[in-house]
Amino acid sequence: MGADLIEEKQGLPTPAIHTARSLSSKLLLLTVLFVMIAEVLIFIPSIANFRMLWLEDRLNSAAVVAVVFANQDTKEISRSLQNDVLMATGAKAIALRDGLTSKLLAVEDMPPDVARHIDLMHTTSLMAVRDVLDTLINGGDRAIRVFGPVGDSNKNVEIVVSDKGLRDALIVYARNVFFLSLLISLITATMVFLSIRRILIRPIRAMTENMLRFSAAPENPAGIIVPDGRNDELGVAVTELASMQHELQKTLQARKHLADLGLAVSKINHDMRNMLAPAQLLSDRLATLDDPTVRKVAPRLLKALDRAVSFSESVMAYGKASENAPNFRRVLVKPLIDDVYDLLIPDEIKKDGVDAVNLVPHDLEIVADPEQLFRVIANLVRNSLQALTSIQTDVPKRLMVSGGRIGTTSILGVEDNGPGLPAVAREHLFSAFKGSARSDGTGLGLAIAHELITLHGGTIELRDDRPMGTHFEIRIPDRPVSLADWQKRKPKSA
Repeated sequence: MGADLIEEKQGLPTPAIHTARSLSSKLLLLTVLFVMIAEVLIFIPSIANFRMLWLEDRLNSAAVVAVVFANQDTKEISRSLQNDVLMATGAKAIALRDGLTSKLLAVEDMPPDVARHIDLMHTTSLMAVRDVLDTLINGGDRAIRVFGPVGDSNKNVEIVVSDKGLRDALIVYARNVFFLSLLISLITATMVFLSIRRILIRPIRAMTENMLRFSAAPENPAGIIVPDGRNDELGVAVTELASMQHELQKTLQARKHLADLGLAVSKINHDMRNMLAPAQLLSDRLATLDDPTVRKVAPRLLKALDRAVSFSESVMAYGKASENAPNFRRVLVKPLIDDVYDLLIPDEIKKDGVDAVNLVPHDLEIVADPEQLFRVIANLVRNSLQALTSIQTDVPKRLMVSGGRIGTTSILGVEDNGPGLPAVAREHLFSAFKGSARSDGTGLGLAIAHELITLHGGTIELRDDRPMGTHFEIRIPDRPVSLADWQKRKPKSA
């Protein structure tokens, strides 16, 4: 899918991409460079082969003459005929060697020095490349001796030629090959570039521009890339990118809802404090009455009012996607669980047959933030109560909180024998708005519990070791506490 198609479909501005640094420009330069390197690697062996063919052609022409003149006396060959033969072959001298006998068939003025001796039968490819470079660089006015066999016979023909003609022919051939190679390089590079640009560059550029547009306005649904149905790697990448953008938009929308929720709760919390102030004053007055029942209920009422304010603040804090750092203290767990039961389990739930048991040992202490730990246990207990009260069964409904210690790690378990969690809730267990077991739930309880336990450096997980119901296990490692916190705690536990 090309960038132009995406722009037309989405109607969004296209971010500028620097041309000189773009992937297509680099690809074009690299394609031309690599093709030229390939042509150079082909060019040098090509002119070396041309040089060998040129020398073989001269030697074969001389071999024909040598066979004709082999049985004649050199003195019988006229000077004019020798000159014609030398002119036709381009040689300065022609000789025929038979075994140890050498016969000079035609000769011009012999050069005083022969620069190179070339045996065509024993010239390797590497030697041919070396010799052609030597001819192009140093040749032009030197005499060279070339020799080789005459057909399949044991005779050898030798010629002495000037390398000027060879060098001139090499230059013409090299020039023609160079321009032809350049043309082939440009055509090949253009075809490769256009093919790769269509197959790779345009889709990659489209993805890049889409990601830039999406990052500028991630909340705009028009910014999500549209897969083009390709089934190769790029097609898979585009499909996955579209999926991630969809998920990101959903997450951003959920965050926005949480932010709106936090703002709403903050307003509600402000008004709630004003409304709860008279109730707190009333509970203080009730605590002064002599009625034992009233004196027993009043502190619980006051604590429940404080908890209500704390819960509203916790929802607001989660809406802001932030939690305060834990205020670590040594906490007796069993009284904390009793407070959770007193707050969340009214008499009508007990009448409904829900048996809530606190199996935490009396002396179990955890180094934790008591308010945050209360919120965690309360969220888990509330979920269990909702699950238990939503079913009709003859089996006794049971909610149990247990605790213990393994080494320096404290372990708490919250379990029930309810219907258990559905697959959808298990898949997004600790995700807000996704991990709820109820259709009208938000999943905030487990998300908050997970975040608070993580701040404690611990873990919370759903265990699968029960045949029915749910079993959450919390593990919190020990942490050192200050002496002041320990002294503050001692009177309360006395």
